[in-house]
Amino acid sequence: MEHNQDHDMGKNEIREQLELQLGEQLHALISASHALSVRTAGRFDPSIQPAAFHIIRWLYSYGPTSAAALAESTAMDRSSVSRLVKQLETLGYVNRENSPDDGRGVLLSLTELGHQMTIHALKEKETAFYERISNWDNDQLEAFITMLRKFNGLDQLHA
Repeated sequence: MEHNQDHDMGKNEIREQLELQLGEQLHALISASHALSVRTAGRFDPSIQPAAFHIIRWLYSYGPTSAAALAESTAMDRSSVSRLVKQLETLGYVNRENSPDDGRGVLLSLTELGHQMTIHALKEKETAFYERISNWDNDQLEAFITMLRKFNGLDQLHA
């Protein structure tokens, strides 16, 4: 019986060490992504804050949305989103339109200028990550994508 407890304790310690290593690697990924995002924001337009570029990036990825949904999705307070969106509108990167579903609602979207500048700015960020996987074969890349999708809770969406 004592042997099983020792064995279980060893398994638990191994698991704890693996989870700590996972945390370190996720932190490294998030830190690298954040640093690249800050540089990408500067490449997009040096006059805007990285938080404003976060809004641009969200609209580029997910399309038109309301200010409230944008605030919730980006984990920013509504007043910050409102202030940043006004700046982005003034610079010609974001449009504000009436919602076709609700005449009182307003949808925010990228302008053509905002869209084109986002594509240009993201090339640097994408290149940095693509270089890291350039020597992986397709099976390794597919396995990595599958595991990331599962980790992110998206595996049911593409099952």
